Amino acid sequence: MSVDPIQVLMKPLKIKGVTIRNRIMSTAHSSGFVQGGLPQEQYRRYQEEKAKGGIGMTMIAGTASVTPDSPNKEAGHVDLSNDEIIPYFQELAKTIRAQGASVMAQLGHMGRRAIWDRDHWLPIISASTIREPTNHSFPKEAEDWDIRRLVKGFGEGALRCKQGDMQGVEVGGAYMHLIEQFLSPLSNVRTDKYGGSLENRSRLLIEILESMREHVGDDFVIGTRISGDELRKGGLTQGEAIELCETLDRRGLVDYLSVMGGEAQDHISHPTAMPGMSYPVAPFLYLASAVKQAVSVPIFHAQRITDVNTAARAVADGHLDMVAMTRPHMADPHIVKKMVEGRTDDIRPCVGANYCIDRFYIRGQARCLHNPAMGRERDIPYEFEKSKTKKTVVIVGGGPAGLEAARVCALKGHNTILFERSSQLGGQVLLAAKSPRHEALANITQWLELQVRKLNVDIRLEAEPTEEDINKEAPDIVLIATGGDPATAQVKGAEHALSVWDILSGEVEPAETVLVYDDNSEHQAPQCAEYCASRGSKVEFMTHDRAMGQDIGLTEAALYRKHLYGYDVIFTPDQKLVEIYPEGNRLIAVLQNAYTDVEEERVIDQIIIENGVLPRDKLYFGLKPGSTNLGEVDLHALVDGRPQDIESNPDGKYQLFRIGDAVTSRNIHAAIYDAVRLCKDF
Repeated sequence: MSVDPIQVLMKPLKIKGVTIRNRIMSTAHSSGFVQGGLPQEQYRRYQEEKAKGGIGMTMIAGTASVTPDSPNKEAGHVDLSNDEIIPYFQELAKTIRAQGASVMAQLGHMGRRAIWDRDHWLPIISASTIREPTNHSFPKEAEDWDIRRLVKGFGEGALRCKQGDMQGVEVGGAYMHLIEQFLSPLSNVRTDKYGGSLENRSRLLIEILESMREHVGDDFVIGTRISGDELRKGGLTQGEAIELCETLDRRGLVDYLSVMGGEAQDHISHPTAMPGMSYPVAPFLYLASAVKQAVSVPIFHAQRITDVNTAARAVADGHLDMVAMTRPHMADPHIVKKMVEGRTDDIRPCVGANYCIDRFYIRGQARCLHNPAMGRERDIPYEFEKSKTKKTVVIVGGGPAGLEAARVCALKGHNTILFERSSQLGGQVLLAAKSPRHEALANITQWLELQVRKLNVDIRLEAEPTEEDINKEAPDIVLIATGGDPATAQVKGAEHALSVWDILSGEVEPAETVLVYDDNSEHQAPQCAEYCASRGSKVEFMTHDRAMGQDIGLTEAALYRKHLYGYDVIFTPDQKLVEIYPEGNRLIAVLQNAYTDVEEERVIDQIIIENGVLPRDKLYFGLKPGSTNLGEVDLHALVDGRPQDIESNPDGKYQLFRIGDAVTSRNIHAAIYDAVRLCKDF
């Protein structure tokens, strides 16, 4: 039986005195947009956009720290340990509620998941003195006085949230933060009243909830987020989680429960707790459903529910009461608005790349792989005003950069022409989507293609224009988005090697023995290695870095390792590929240790080099003399969000710019960001 998403998801949910306008929410998460422990303009605009887009509720903060020994300021978390936060929360709450959305805050403590040499350089605490595998912290076992101050800190933090006009609070008891460190047998080996039995391991959480209730009163909403099953041998089981939830419900300690699956204590558990494109949709919905059958309070759930139809089915079938679509709202904060307007095709899809999470871990701020406006709401609009002057814009290249440029220019009302030399749009994304587990990446350019076709962009496939062809269109602006070609020339004898493109395109089949040499440190080489191994090749993955994929974030790097180890791929770090030469019908790879310069050789059937791309820029340089700006970009104007007005050639006929990999080798996000921040001012 079909379900009408609007009918199901737009039904309000009342929890005590709070009426949430619909059943879609965003869970608490770290974005890196918090500055100095305070939610200032960037964070406020990020949350406001979701409220504008119709979301029912947003849960802010993402483990707001309630005591000084949970480092926050340098880690990009909210500091809830003193009263300075109150006016910032008041302004944030006013902004979000003015758009009709509800707002609550999550309180927490990182425990051993924190990094000790941040902020105040205080000792890290946990349930037990077990080293944390991801951040490598050695915690102190929490003493009695530590527990007393934690309980007090959560109570005072809840009161500050209430004073800050939050409509409720949530205790962060998942993701192997401090409370879960007490709940889980994996991290709690205490022998006192806080360790051993489930009753004892739950004691800290119960004392915290009781303290919070004493501080905020009976009418204020309090909930908690927990794991419905840690999905780990020796961890918190589903049966224990249900028993705990029943206890919290029976004792009236919570007004709702937010249930997830997995935990996040080490590298391989992170992608389970934050499942991306390698996982099916809604993989852990059954855990939330089981808890809902056992308790009387509403159930929230988040984990890879990426579309409104899945969300509606989850609610309609009684699995949960509130659907959290956190990462999907990074991809498109206007999901609800577009659903209500009957424009679900216009919802920019979350592809599950986990670029948002991984970039937070690597660079300190979350970004959506293909929505560059996320976190840049002040500078990049979601809706574009028509230009006062209609121009003719010619774009060469139909990858993500060219497609986004065409979309924005068409929305601005310009006559937009898009040339693409191949028979289909998509560019390098099409290659990436051919690797195992990454098919969903194709949704990025499929969505962009749908948008430009709906906007009646003049698309010309199998067309590689010359300078003369472009001049015939009498353009006002020319954008070169031609991408690049694989760069392998850093190695002597590189002509004997293949590129990742050769393999993923299907032009060349993987051989029996394959050496994949990574001189990029990004996704391309691991994708290719996995592709070859999945087809039966015996693969050695080699890099001059300390380890594979140094620039790949935690969740995706862990999955590459898991799958490549499963195929018995050999990992060889700290080696440079310095020469390739043929010997008979095989190849000799000459290797050099990156630290000692000692050389050795491999006899291999096939060598694949990943070294990024070199810009395909011949057309750009051919057009440059005829442009008004001679290809120059005013970088100050670009950064400040102002139009490009350089006129260095009075005889020029058009402005000329290049974007994406046609400039230099980068990634999908950079290509799309190049396009939108340039074209929004045309």
